[in-house]
Amino acid sequence: MAAAVAAPALLRGRYRLFADSTQEYSERAIRLVRESTVVDLLCQFRFPDYRDGQPTRDRRWLDDPASFGDEDWVRYRDSGVDVLALGRGASDYEDALRFFASWNGFIASNGHRFARVDSPDDFQRTRREGKVGIMITFQNSDHFRTVRDVDEFYHLGQRLSQLTYNYQNRIGAGFLENRDGGLTVFGHQIVERMQNVGMAVDVSHCGDQTTMDALDAATRPVVFSHASCRALLPGHLRAKTDEAIRAMARSGGVMGINFIRFMIRLEEPVTLEHVLDHFEYAARLVGPEHVGIGSDMDIEGNASPLRAPDDPPSWNAPNFDRYRMHMNEDGRESIAGLDHTKRVFDLTEGLIRRGHSDADIALMLGGNFERVMSDLWS
Repeated sequence: MAAAVAAPALLRGRYRLFADSTQEYSERAIRLVRESTVVDLLCQFRFPDYRDGQPTRDRRWLDDPASFGDEDWVRYRDSGVDVLALGRGASDYEDALRFFASWNGFIASNGHRFARVDSPDDFQRTRREGKVGIMITFQNSDHFRTVRDVDEFYHLGQRLSQLTYNYQNRIGAGFLENRDGGLTVFGHQIVERMQNVGMAVDVSHCGDQTTMDALDAATRPVVFSHASCRALLPGHLRAKTDEAIRAMARSGGVMGINFIRFMIRLEEPVTLEHVLDHFEYAARLVGPEHVGIGSDMDIEGNASPLRAPDDPPSWNAPNFDRYRMHMNEDGRESIAGLDHTKRVFDLTEGLIRRGHSDADIALMLGGNFERVMSDLWS
């Protein structure tokens, strides 16, 4: 452990894990995180932060991988997350190629810290070697010009692709589109090819009809990398219906619960307890073996880029009001207790407090995603 433990904490069976924090965690929570394969199926690594100057730190790391130093590494190493999926988006085929070149270069240059995860053995190998695994995944599939491109990007290392982002593409409709016409003919071809090669189909941002069409077409597990339960957010079109969650579970898939306040509760306040409500609702509906983490945050606990004051806000986009966006009193989208690098420990404490068994907690921390991705990659 990184910090000395005070005697009173020892007597209570609670420990300070890190020198830079006074937060104490139970021995059970620490053990569960340490012994489980913790997977965040949407962690944005590091969002742009205008306070870093230009270029922002995330850009400097990719342009010059040697600029990622020991102080940067410790935040990933101590986070408790063993494997994270990037979940960025590419505007087109060439942009996707540049993205893969940058990230493959960064991982190769920091091979003593990070490892690309794209085969079943990689989950445990990264843990044994004390590394953090990175899955190169996209939140849109605009880079697939033809069905053959699925094979090409699979060979480059892509193992998951979200069919659409917020709006219409050649595959289907995102939930902000004016009309959701469902999965297109091209979309059916892409889904079939993705499942044949072993690339996970992700429908997190898809509209309801596109979501259900993809699930109906699926012959292998489909995932919601980052979503929430509409039953707890009535009328919120970004959250998934019970029908969709049940169909996902029938496919053998997993639903990652996100940590964004306006995708967890319709009004303030929003707390860790409300996030746990989504974990528990989905677990009761389809079983804990279909629930996981998809925080949709970066490792720092930011829920979106920290833009310069003169940058246009994202909420000017058409139909953005469907997000039902609201912030806390500090103007933040993140949730207290889940807005820092070690949030997986806080989540684990919450699941313990709710009475879940060690086995079920280990599944929800990442065992489910390891199982599903390993099955697809096999």
